[in-house]
Amino acid sequence: MMVGITALWSIAGVVTRQLEQARSFEVTFWRSFFTALSLLVILPLWQGKGVWSRLPWKSPYFWLSGLCWSVMFTAFMLALTLTAVANVLITLALGPLLTALFTRVFLGYRLPLRTWGAIVMAGVGIAWMYGNQLSMGSPNFLLGSLVALCVPMAGAVQWTLVQKSHAEGLDLDLVPSVLMGALISSVITFPLAWPLQASVHDVSWLAMLGLFQLAIPCALSVVCARVLKAPEVSLLALLEIVFGIALAWWGAHETPDPSVLLGGALVLLALLMNEVLAWKNNA
Repeated sequence: MMVGITALWSIAGVVTRQLEQARSFEVTFWRSFFTALSLLVILPLWQGKGVWSRLPWKSPYFWLSGLCWSVMFTAFMLALTLTAVANVLITLALGPLLTALFTRVFLGYRLPLRTWGAIVMAGVGIAWMYGNQLSMGSPNFLLGSLVALCVPMAGAVQWTLVQKSHAEGLDLDLVPSVLMGALISSVITFPLAWPLQASVHDVSWLAMLGLFQLAIPCALSVVCARVLKAPEVSLLALLEIVFGIALAWWGAHETPDPSVLLGGALVLLALLMNEVLAWKNNA
């Protein structure tokens, strides 16, 4: 199931390249709108009609989590409209390492030596990729990468909030938080997307993304997280990067630059080594 989830997550890049007229904030608006609409149907079917009465409306963690999701939804699609799919996905791969740093700084968690090593190796990979792309004058690379960087940073804040709330005896239900994030993203981006210019063709593709790339896999990932160990989930989630780059290469003829592949390989190797060692230590 988790492999299927990562395959669904990875389709955003190649689908974005099929759009005819929708651009920038309108792309984000439609995907977030259809994600929210899908979850409004999925949640009561899955958790019962009482799901709305159980939402922790008064919890600041719930609202902060929703805000983090809205940043991830908005920045991800904007980044895809600015730079290559491979650049965006490799930047997103920094999420687990940024989360480790955030929990160290804000929660005082100790980081094992393997994680510090992974952070250094991933940093070298990102620096190599960014340095080569900037030296070649790739259009919008820096802007697109900075926008993409907002996604793993917001994700790191999100998971830090989850751990902090858990330490205080609370447990965030992430699927309603995803719904809140989609609603916030829709409201924020609608004025920026106006006047809407997307064709029926574009809206159909973005509706498909809202349902199959976000709503369904996000709900299923919660089920997987209850069964799989955290390192297993992290390892399998890395497949999104592989699938996403391969799909954009095959379906949109977007060939990644060799420097991006080399830098991305270093990032993936760092993450892989960190998660495998964590898995062995916990076995």
